[in-house]
Amino acid sequence: MKVAREGWPFVAVPGVIALGLMLVGRRRLATPFAAASLASLGFFRDPDRTPPAVPDAVLSPADGRVVDVVRVQDPFVGDAFRVSIFLSPLDVHVNRAPIAGLVVARRYEPGRFLAAYRSDASERNERCVLHLQGEKVRVAVTQIAGVLARRIVCRVGPGDKLEAGERFGLIRFGSRTDLTVPRDTQIQAHVGARVRGGESVIGVLR
Repeated sequence: MKVAREGWPFVAVPGVIALGLMLVGRRRLATPFAAASLASLGFFRDPDRTPPAVPDAVLSPADGRVVDVVRVQDPFVGDAFRVSIFLSPLDVHVNRAPIAGLVVARRYEPGRFLAAYRSDASERNERCVLHLQGEKVRVAVTQIAGVLARRIVCRVGPGDKLEAGERFGLIRFGSRTDLTVPRDTQIQAHVGARVRGGESVIGVLR
């Protein structure tokens, strides 16, 4: 199983403690540490994904459930749709680029840690906004912290180039990812749909 590099301390430390306790015969005491290591292994799993061969597709930036599709005015994208994806602790938490493009800006905004499924989490929670300039379109991806997620990891910055479906970061322990696309995008995802980062098509550019 491939694991995101940021997750290895959470996997290795309790795993080593569990192993040490088992070697000295303290199996019962080792159990919670072994469970924590296995849970972290599952949380930080980072499976390979293959983007679909769909022309002008905008891919999901995260695994999870679509909780909102609303029309917004975005300072970077303009007249747009915002598709919000809620990630439970059981989902893969690696974020992926929805299109191929150049990172033109990355902005961190401090905020609260409300439940990530709430509609106001997009504006009130701690978040990191990534602006991507594609060949024909601009899109924005926002990593949003939640009640349990207190650490947003974004590995890229201005000047970096991303391929569609490429990994660019993750959010620890339950969160939300918003995708903002131009208003004329043909949205294919609907509220309640389950999506997979780097594979599910959220919309098709017109």
